[in-house]
Amino acid sequence: MALTIVKPENIAEYIGKDLGTTEWFTVDQDRINKFAEATEDHQFIHVDPEKATPIFGSTIAHGFLSLALTAGIGQDIALVVEGAKMGLNYGLDKVRFLSPVPVNSRIRMNSVVMDITEKNPGQFLVKSAVTMEIEGLEKPAFIAETLSMWVL
Repeated sequence: MALTIVKPENIAEYIGKDLGTTEWFTVDQDRINKFAEATEDHQFIHVDPEKATPIFGSTIAHGFLSLALTAGIGQDIALVVEGAKMGLNYGLDKVRFLSPVPVNSRIRMNSVVMDITEKNPGQFLVKSAVTMEIEGLEKPAFIAETLSMWVL
């Protein structure tokens, strides 16, 4: 997939559009451990395979690690306003973690534009429905309503 770049005057046409699905991405134990270090969240279900395996079959990624990946791998399917000086994570309206992401799982994300509002002249707030799929599982890792601000 690729970025969707849109002229400010055409942005309203993208409400309701599916921006596509990212490539598969593997969430390995090294990434989980680094996230645990960065956040001080060393709960055994994330970092101790011996203790986590009887419960989940393996260690699992932090829910917030899965969510944080939207900033990086989600760039492949982002809606970008042409001429923007910057894009910002503006927040989240809703997040539901539905399935744990087992270590070494492959995940990918889909994004659909829900709404676009010009908050101030040249400032566009884009609300998207983002779903993280886990390869081989029916239930997604999470569903979220993400907010991005584009500033011209």
